[in-house]
Amino acid sequence: MVSATNRFFRNFDFILLGTVILLIIFGIMMIASATRDVASLADRVNSQIIYTFVGIAVVIIVAAVDYRLLTSTWLWIYGVIVLILGAVGALGTEGEAGAQSWLNLGVAGFQPSELAKMLLIIVLAQQLSNSGEKIKQLSGVIRSLGFIAIPVFFIFIQPDLGITILVLVTWFVMVWGAGMRWQHIALFAVVAIIMMPILWSQMEDYQKSRITTFINLDADPDAGFNIRQAMTAIGNGGLLGRGYMQGSQSQLRYLRVRHTDFIFAVIAEELGFVGSLIVLILIFIVLARILRAARLANDTPGVLICYGVATVIFFQTVVSVGMNVRVLPVTGLTLPFVSSGGSSLVTLLFGIGLVESIVMRHNPREW
Repeated sequence: MVSATNRFFRNFDFILLGTVILLIIFGIMMIASATRDVASLADRVNSQIIYTFVGIAVVIIVAAVDYRLLTSTWLWIYGVIVLILGAVGALGTEGEAGAQSWLNLGVAGFQPSELAKMLLIIVLAQQLSNSGEKIKQLSGVIRSLGFIAIPVFFIFIQPDLGITILVLVTWFVMVWGAGMRWQHIALFAVVAIIMMPILWSQMEDYQKSRITTFINLDADPDAGFNIRQAMTAIGNGGLLGRGYMQGSQSQLRYLRVRHTDFIFAVIAEELGFVGSLIVLILIFIVLARILRAARLANDTPGVLICYGVATVIFFQTVVSVGMNVRVLPVTGLTLPFVSSGGSSLVTLLFGIGLVESIVMRHNPREW
């Protein structure tokens, strides 16, 4: 009989975890550059390092737990999601962006919507698996959408439009992966278009401003200023960049929220096209390893979990880079594993732990 330790190291995807750690180290370096000599952001680097160690521990713990144990408790997990998101409405505190999306745990703040986006992947994976062939019927698709309706509503009213859209996109990819028919995809596309005016009417003024500013930078000169600074920073970088900690827009503080939303602009200015490309290649490797895990998975929930985690990382990357180069509106989604943010980092590493758990158990005869 193969020992548990040998089984763990035999199937554990060290390439996946190693690539993620490289991205995190790179991110810490860029956060250090973006926050240099800024007293109000002096703790960002140390905080990111602490959360990195916490997150790696989470990877090991979650990987050691059979993911099938988690999917078997999917209804309990769903209840926890609704509970913590509901608690935000009653007890939540405002974050830097003004949204009431944080819970104060005494020692540190915690953003429940970040955890919810990952826990919902477990819920959806098992719920869609239970649906079986019914997911090819419209009633099955609507039932699945109903499961995320309450969490999505709580996240939207915080308000957090970025994670709201992220959760909906993740649901769409997972339900498509489970077998949703093309006719239903077209139907939901039409419904989404019809619902846009209603969604617009319920959005906060600052959210509307982000969209109007994307269309016309002069619509909101203050918000437009930062987008222009990001574009200038990226243009300044050229092929090889101006050098680490040598970017004018970041070091002279023209570029705001450069340690979170606009960290890609800092990378592009200081390390140029080459440095930016290296980051994107590393993220591509992470996605490729997660999709490899999906191919190795023994069951439908395992496959769908991998699809969900890959979607979160891919969508956040596309949106984060897109808003830096002004092909998408600013939404507040961070660049995975690179941007500053403890809740985001730990929950992403939780997702990596889920993928590792699936990879480790792809040969059932060993377990």
